[in-house]
Amino acid sequence: MKIAIITGASSGMGLEFARAIDREEQLDELWLIARREDRLRELAATLKNKCRILTLDLSRSGSFQEYARALEEAKPTVTTLCNVAGFGRFALFEETPLDVNLGMIDVNARALTAVTQLTLPHMRRGSRIFNLDSLSAFQPVPYQCVYGATKAFVLSFSRALNVELEPRGIRVMAVSPGWVKTEFFDHAVSDNGAVTYYNVLWEPAQVIEQALKDYRKGKDLSVLGASVRRQVLLVKLLPHKLVMKVWMKQQGHAHRPPVD
Repeated sequence: MKIAIITGASSGMGLEFARAIDREEQLDELWLIARREDRLRELAATLKNKCRILTLDLSRSGSFQEYARALEEAKPTVTTLCNVAGFGRFALFEETPLDVNLGMIDVNARALTAVTQLTLPHMRRGSRIFNLDSLSAFQPVPYQCVYGATKAFVLSFSRALNVELEPRGIRVMAVSPGWVKTEFFDHAVSDNGAVTYYNVLWEPAQVIEQALKDYRKGKDLSVLGASVRRQVLLVKLLPHKLVMKVWMKQQGHAHRPPVD
């Protein structure tokens, strides 16, 4: 049985990845993973491939066992894995609840690692993995301390794993967009207005289209937009202290005085 798997498929980037993979591949099943079953069923009704819905909360370790059992029972060949599940919070680290900070690590990094490792035994030569990353992966980002750190992990993990899997003929790509119009902002932006400057806002479909185009070119990293690619280059060349200072100025923040 030939399948593709998308996590975080209920909205935004995950939903668009599901649509793109559905158009691109002829599958026995397309596995859609997210917490909101109703959203997954709505999406499944619009796709041409037969869909299997897995209602999983990837912040919980028990979900990995359930996912592993589903794979073991189906014994599929996985052609494509899209690790899209994740969330962020734009706020001061110390003002963010501990469970939220740990949840970001659990979903953005731990779950991505678990799902990838559990899926790899079912992948063959020509299979591929897309990991949703972020522009935040390339620099330290105040007011996104934990989110940015998880995305730096995703970038490093994806590019290194791509090299490891080369002998098996399996490719891994990190998809690192800038600001994208999704529900992400509904959950990420806090009441303190930590992030106020968004420059260019891309549509999810544009990000996916660029990712698939870059994949066909043999790349292991996809960054949409000339301005975003210039920013990636600049943050590699400039001291991170300066980069963070520019970021703070863009957001209209002055450093707070130390607390005694």
